[in-house]
Amino acid sequence: MLWVTQTEPEASHTARPHFGGGITVYNVIDSRQSYPQEIVARGVAAVVPEIGADASVHFSYEMVALSPAACEELGIELSDEDRTRPYIEMSGRKGLGVKADDLINQLETGALAEVEKRNPDLPDAEKRATAHEVAVAALRYFLLKFTRNTVIAFDFKEALSFEGETGPYCQYAAVRTNSIFRKLGNETVDAADALMKEIAGDSALQARVAEVLSGEGGTEIWSLVMLSQQLDDVISQCRNSAEPANLAKYTFSLARAFSRFYHDHRILTEPDEVRRSVLTAVTKIVRTQLTAALSILGINVPDQM
Repeated sequence: MLWVTQTEPEASHTARPHFGGGITVYNVIDSRQSYPQEIVARGVAAVVPEIGADASVHFSYEMVALSPAACEELGIELSDEDRTRPYIEMSGRKGLGVKADDLINQLETGALAEVEKRNPDLPDAEKRATAHEVAVAALRYFLLKFTRNTVIAFDFKEALSFEGETGPYCQYAAVRTNSIFRKLGNETVDAADALMKEIAGDSALQARVAEVLSGEGGTEIWSLVMLSQQLDDVISQCRNSAEPANLAKYTFSLARAFSRFYHDHRILTEPDEVRRSVLTAVTKIVRTQLTAALSILGINVPDQM
């Protein structure tokens, strides 16, 4: 059933359903629509003054364009002059446009090649499913990592890179945390959990843990734990500033810090039980926070990459 707004009183006695219930509307439209959106906000304030202009929020963003290389990959013909430009604006009048499905399909092709190179023994269906998750991560993170007042020049190679500030890089860090726990096994993880719970009532154990957390290595571990606990604050910053790029930047920082932690500490082969338990506990904290941050960005964590 379709309901249409009208100026005349309702002719029938049919009770209309309850629509929405929200008190704030976010209009996600690019910055070139700022003036019409201002009119909308003032109109809302005039019609319903008790709600006011703040009820209609223009969530503006700058233009999303394509790099010349991305245009060529999508089969968009460019002039010699266009090839020298940093980005190509999409224009309906010029017939320059791209569908999200086209971007995803192109990204999946590149991601599948990378997955096959890294995991040739995976079943084909699993390779394709993983490639899709990587492609979505690449696209979502690339569009979110720039602040809203920045022109985004989308580039396939840059977005799909497993190194640097990209969705696949952050995704891979989370995949690695899951891999660590698979390799450790339930028995080792349970033993680590039990040991950590004994700390409060065992002064000798407290001293051993303090030893693990001392010195330069301990400072690195503490820094990683403190960084992982900033997720809620970052989410609040994003909400207050209407700037999702803050969460993208935080997610990358956490993934990068964990990668350094992983390379500096022997989590899987550590012979000392107390040290291994501390490293395992820290990895569990990071896995929870990193997975949560990626989920908020709309990025899933595949089993393998």
